[in-house]
Amino acid sequence: MTKSELVEYLALQWKENGFSAVRRAEMQEAVDRIFDLLAAALAMGDRIELRGFGSFSLHNIPARQGRNPRTGESVAVPPKKAVHFKPGREMRAQVDHG
Repeated sequence: MTKSELVEYLALQWKENGFSAVRRAEMQEAVDRIFDLLAAALAMGDRIELRGFGSFSLHNIPARQGRNPRTGESVAVPPKKAVHFKPGREMRAQVDHG
């Protein structure tokens, strides 16, 4: 599912559940704000936990020596942070049982 498909799905669900129609642009803004908030929290080093869905955290990847594939020359790769997702129990069960 892409972000635009998510926006369309949410707007349709909102309408089908009896709420007043929400314009696609308004739903797009809401989804963008949620994603921006999640990214900002991770950038500050916070852990994000969405019960039943999963949690996002940062893992530190240490510096290492890499290799340039073209020349074979050794290259220093700086340390970095990677986002790690751990699915929640309910999500794992839903995925396992279709």
